[in-house]
Amino acid sequence: MSAQESRAPSSRSSSNGDDASVDSGFASTGNSTANLPPISLTPAHLKHLNQQLEHMHPMDILRFSKAFFPNLFQTTAFGLTGLVTIDMLAKIQKENPHSLPVDLIFLDTLYHFKETYELVDTVKERYGLKMHVFKPLDVETVEEFENTYGEKLYEMSSELYDWVAKVEPQQRAYDELKVGAVLTGRRRSQGGQRGAIPVIELDEERGIIKINPLVTWTFKQVNEYIKENNVPYNALLDRGYKSVGDWHSTVPVADGEDERAGRWKGQEKTECGIHNKKSRYAQWLNQTATASAQQPSQEVAA
Repeated sequence: MSAQESRAPSSRSSSNGDDASVDSGFASTGNSTANLPPISLTPAHLKHLNQQLEHMHPMDILRFSKAFFPNLFQTTAFGLTGLVTIDMLAKIQKENPHSLPVDLIFLDTLYHFKETYELVDTVKERYGLKMHVFKPLDVETVEEFENTYGEKLYEMSSELYDWVAKVEPQQRAYDELKVGAVLTGRRRSQGGQRGAIPVIELDEERGIIKINPLVTWTFKQVNEYIKENNVPYNALLDRGYKSVGDWHSTVPVADGEDERAGRWKGQEKTECGIHNKKSRYAQWLNQTATASAQQPSQEVAA
């Protein structure tokens, strides 16, 4: 077992005194907006909101989102953009301490770098956050995961790995927490499929609204905010990494490379499935079933 695999965040309980469980994904939320019907936005509404929000500062986008969207959460893997969002939300909460805070959702694949787990603990202590941790279903450790799915599933079947470790836990989080809207850390400057995303999106497949508050910011702007506001960040960023995911599929990037160039390097993928309209694993299953149906039957009648 790699040293990167051996550690998970030290605390699974709420850090704000709430008794709601936040362990392994079967968590209840104390958010009083959980039972409100979801916000319904037509394409015309989305276009109007995105036109208004496009040139607003991320802090103002976050203020609007906190006030407008019930049962709002932040999903984060504690990358730089997510950390900026956490810090901005903390400042906004101080402005209006009676407003509902935004809880975090963290998908613990069990394969994060140890530096990422250390950062999780630091951020929780610094900001006093309530965090809901979702792991692959029915497993708590790498050993249990590999006993169920085999060693190096991420190499043997990356689509299945993405589904088991990320997509299914995310959907379980949305269902268990009755998520209505989520704040993400995606930015256009990250390139690939993210190059043209708007501030607000409707994820029709999952039935939620996605808000990308820092969508217009560059890596330089995000990094400057981190430094100027003394926001804790992943120690790997000082070692050539820019975007940090699982240890088995993340490498440092060279000067001039896209900031996400170190993710799945050498593979024909730029996303793990959690932000795709339809998960890559679901697409793979469909393609496999289609190919199988087109093959002639191996059984020959006597």
